[in-house]
This record gives sequence, C-alpha cells and structure tokens, in this order.
Amino acid sequence: MAISTGASPHTLRGGLDSLNSGHHQLALRFFLFIVVAHWAEHLVQAYQIYVMGWPIPEARGVLGIPFPWLVTSEWMHYGYALVMMVGLFLLRPGFTGRSGTWWKASLGIQVWHHLEHLLLLVQVLAGANLLGKAAPTSLVQLIMPRVELHLFYNTLVTIPMVVAMYLHTRANRQDNATARCACAPKD
Repeated sequence: MAISTGASPHTLRGGLDSLNSGHHQLALRFFLFIVVAHWAEHLVQAYQIYVMGWPIPEARGVLGIPFPWLVTSEWMHYGYALVMMVGLFLLRPGFTGRSGTWWKASLGIQVWHHLEHLLLLVQVLAGANLLGKAAPTSLVQLIMPRVELHLFYNTLVTIPMVVAMYLHTRANRQDNATARCACAPKD
C-alpha cells in the first residue's frame, strides 16, 4: 500500500525549481540569517567561556540564558544539523561554477556534522555513551572538547557557504551566466 504525500513528483520538482530560480535570493537570505544567527550563538558561548571566564555549564550563548534546554537538548542540536543539511541540499541546484563548488564543500562538511549529531542523539536515545564516556560523545570530540568542536564545525560550514554566496551574487561572473536566478545582477 503506497502512502501519498498529497504532492506529485512534478509539484515537488516545480517547487524545487522555483526555490532555485525565482525565489533563490529570498531563500538564500533567509537561510543565511539562520546560519549566521546559530554561528553567532557559538561565538557568544566561546566569548562567555574564554573572555568572561564563565564555567561551561553557565556559558549558554544568548538564547540559552533564558532557555537553557536549547543548549542541553540533543534533539534540538540534531534538528538544527538536519535543517542545515537539508537547506544546503535544497539550495544547491541554484549554484553554478565556482560558487557551486564552494556550496558543495559546505554541504559535504555539514553531512559529516549531521552524522556527528546523529551519533550524539543515538547515544541519548540508547542511554549508552560512546566508549563509556560520562556524556554523549561524537567521534572528533574524542580529541577536541565539545564547545570548541561545534564552534569549529559551524565555522567550517559557514565560511564556504558565505564564499559561495559571495561568488554567486557577483555581477558579470562568467560562471554565473547559467544561473537561473536573479541573485547576481546581469549588468
């Protein structure tokens, strides 16, 4: 028995085409806001720890101060990593040439970041931590502390994404000639 989503493949394809053509610029701006806001949270958390001298459990960024569960919820972290990966994947067809290469690099890094968060979430759900650690632990976290690691991951994803967007929105770039959106002025 097939389960219907209510949308035909043609409708879904049309929505993806629209997202990467007529609505690409708006979608990129919205996505960039989400990514930079999240990255800023990690930067504030690092500032709270290394400049203000706060203990790690108290350094929760800006939103984590009034909503501490945002920092401690593996579901929230996994959800964000998934949204980030899906956003990078869905917006990928709108990029061409060098900007496409940078966007794909960002997506590749985010796929790994997502897998690390999936590993953390599975540990929480299973009630058993990697190598008997006291808290859920990702693979790279075995050699690098969690706060620094996630700031590093988010930086690694954000930088090539911003480079891709910069290249994608520059006027008269030859590799933007095949772009189907209006992100780069043609004159």
